[in-house]
Amino acid sequence: MTPWHRLATAALVCAAVLLAGCSTLRDARGGPGQRLDPWENWNRKVFAFNEGLDEKVLKPVATGYSNVVPQPVRKGVDNFFGNVADAWSAVNNFLQGKVEMGLRDVIRVGTNTLFGLFGVLDVASEMGIDHQYEDFGQTLGHWGFGAGAYVVWPLFGPSSVRDSIGLPLDRAASPALLFNDGTSKTLITTLQVVNTRANLLGASKVLDDIALDKYNFVRDAYLQRRRSLVYDGEDPADNAPPGDAEAPAPAASAAEAPASAPAKP
Repeated sequence: MTPWHRLATAALVCAAVLLAGCSTLRDARGGPGQRLDPWENWNRKVFAFNEGLDEKVLKPVATGYSNVVPQPVRKGVDNFFGNVADAWSAVNNFLQGKVEMGLRDVIRVGTNTLFGLFGVLDVASEMGIDHQYEDFGQTLGHWGFGAGAYVVWPLFGPSSVRDSIGLPLDRAASPALLFNDGTSKTLITTLQVVNTRANLLGASKVLDDIALDKYNFVRDAYLQRRRSLVYDGEDPADNAPPGDAEAPAPAASAAEAPASAPAKP
């Protein structure tokens, strides 16, 4: 079975799961008073596990990788994986009916593959053809599936009910799909994870410095960004069902708002 046949099989499995879980999704996105984070206790435990794993394994490895591998090489690795992501973005743009955007993705992938050493060089961006990443979770959102409850997965991090359904396909659309050898798949996936973590070293330091409650900060930032991506930057206030993760959070009441800082003498 070829890699693309495996991806098609994964798509069919995902579609079957999607159809089987439609009622669950409707409940998750439409119930009045639905809490944004109903599994917070469990999510915090998984978040703490991921943080510990990052602190003890991923961050040290990514730091060593960043110190040893020159920045231009790391940029080339990032471009290579980004080129594959652009191909998957084209598929999702077509699934969303965004034909023009899909064609731009196709042109971008073709340009970087032919003239950018299989995507190592980002020639397309220099020509004004920029990234416009779309994933299967965004495709589901485009067709009316609400985000549902917030969930944190071990290793994979923040997600939602809807994005979790798209996660298997989004993860399968990587260069590792092109290899049949298990060792090669593992090496490619490991390189992708370490290179991505190395790119986030600066951002994680800033987050550690400014976030009073890192869990809440990451959750709110994730949901806000996903909402913006699904609605292409437009305000979804009039479209999102009440209680859905894509509905803007209500303003804090006077009792919930933090007290004002006392005036300095």
